[in-house]
Amino acid sequence: MTEPNHQVLNGCRLLIVEDDYLLAIELARGLEDYGAEIAGMAGSVADAEALIAMQGDRLDGVVLDINLGDEQVYPVADLLMSRGLPFVFATGYDLWVIPETYAGIPRCEKPIRASVLAHLLAEQMAQ
Repeated sequence: MTEPNHQVLNGCRLLIVEDDYLLAIELARGLEDYGAEIAGMAGSVADAEALIAMQGDRLDGVVLDINLGDEQVYPVADLLMSRGLPFVFATGYDLWVIPETYAGIPRCEKPIRASVLAHLLAEQMAQ
């Protein structure tokens, strides 16, 4: 069996959109273990949109939790799609709950394993 590539995200600048601060920190640390640089974290749609406006040209990918408190992350997903920025949903939601518009977006189920998320992000960014 081959050794997993722990640098699959080497040099990639990522944004994490997750309203649970402790989970966001855990995701950030896990992705850093795979070589990523975390450009920022956001816990709401407004914060995510502001970070994308400021750093969008320097981002390589984004991790999106679908449920952010009392709001859904879909406006951020639409913004990312319009900019051609790759992203992955990190969610506890089943596939059938996600609108058809986002059917082709990879989904990493909670609880999230950093290795799975890192490789999904790498695949999205390679396209």
